[in-house]
Amino acid sequence: MQELSGFSVPKGFRGGHPIKVQLWWAVQATLFAWSPQILYRWRAFLLRLFGARIGKNVVIRPSVKITYPWKLTLGDYVWVGDDAVLYNLGDISIGANAVVSQKCYLCTGSHDYMSEHFDINATPIVIGEKCWLATDVFVAPGVEIGAGTVVGARSSVFKSLPANAICRGNPAQVVRNRTPE
Repeated sequence: MQELSGFSVPKGFRGGHPIKVQLWWAVQATLFAWSPQILYRWRAFLLRLFGARIGKNVVIRPSVKITYPWKLTLGDYVWVGDDAVLYNLGDISIGANAVVSQKCYLCTGSHDYMSEHFDINATPIVIGEKCWLATDVFVAPGVEIGAGTVVGARSSVFKSLPANAICRGNPAQVVRNRTPE
């Protein structure tokens, strides 16, 4: 069982100075979150200012939560819907023309439940081009979703999924191909 009194965040884990982290959280809670819905370029500008790699014509809603922008890459024409959470303790990369719908939760971090001090770890998530994560999809650390794949509403993705598939369920499983072979 864990003994949390010995827990510590590894040096450099956040990828930015503590002041930068706090500044981002203040900017996200105000300038980002309070911006009118249509100011997509403004939010992309703020993310770039904090080190995110953002493609052109990206649509990010003001209610999106991003832990560390410097660990985020969004391709051209990506859409990120209302109340989505990009909990990017590790890198998150989302390919061009992909959609992350409302209330999705992409989680790159976890804890080692077997370690005495509940050690924290982070593993990247990669969402391929032209994917669609429907409403309320959970994506676990280390998952890669192949290009063109659709993940159905309220699915939980714990293992990588192939390209051009329709997937759903908990855990998400391939139901059929998205495009004819």
